[in-house]
Amino acid sequence: MDLQTVLGLATTHGYQGVELRAHPEEPVHPGLDTGRRAAVAREFRDAGVVVSAVAGYPQVAAPGPDEPVLAEIRALARLAHDLGSGCVRVFPGGGTAPGAEADAAAVRRLAAAARETAPLGVRVLLETHDSHRRAADVARVLAAVREREPGSEAGAGPLWDLMHTWLGGESPAQSLAAFGAVPHYVQVKDIASAEDTTPLPLGAGVLPLREALRALGGHRYGGWLCWEYEKRWYEEAAPLGPLLAAGRARLDTLLSAGTGD
Repeated sequence: MDLQTVLGLATTHGYQGVELRAHPEEPVHPGLDTGRRAAVAREFRDAGVVVSAVAGYPQVAAPGPDEPVLAEIRALARLAHDLGSGCVRVFPGGGTAPGAEADAAAVRRLAAAARETAPLGVRVLLETHDSHRRAADVARVLAAVREREPGSEAGAGPLWDLMHTWLGGESPAQSLAAFGAVPHYVQVKDIASAEDTTPLPLGAGVLPLREALRALGGHRYGGWLCWEYEKRWYEEAAPLGPLLAAGRARLDTLLSAGTGD
């Protein structure tokens, strides 16, 4: 989908930001030159839409040398900075590595990345995903990052993907308790079941959206609430465009209920 279409959908349906998937097959990625980055940033400013995050694919807990992972994070952070975004998304990717070994790699890399990205005003957000799908897993890593690199909160933090913590057996209350503080960035979605994760319209599936938004404080929540609709991986999913108006209304209803409005 081209940027003008994306921005048109966002403005038409009242979405304040867009999370950009920074893959080479997409319109925006780290390979863009300075001129194109400036043009993209201008398009977003003119539309009144924010780049909520640059979603990359570095795997900070994966086996192997550190430098290729760190180089990928640096490139994403520079892109985010140039687009006026304060966040980049990374994955754990620990695979079948022993838990302690995967944790150690993630801690080492996130601490190093935080030192470099914080001066840019960019935080590296570790998503609850794959080998570290529970909030408890991500929180454990980030606590060790803070011990290794005091003050690293400015450069590293959590990204709460509600589906993955739910699949990991955590309730929203348990996830927030594990994080210890309300995350600045939350991804919501809906699915039919643990066995069928095909994207559904918000409210049409089984994920505890109401409980999660209530736990976040409803409209009092001050971070990014991102509806992640992964049609890219599920061809059978309905097109996103016709769902956006109802999705925005559903989020407003849930946020109001969570605030007690």
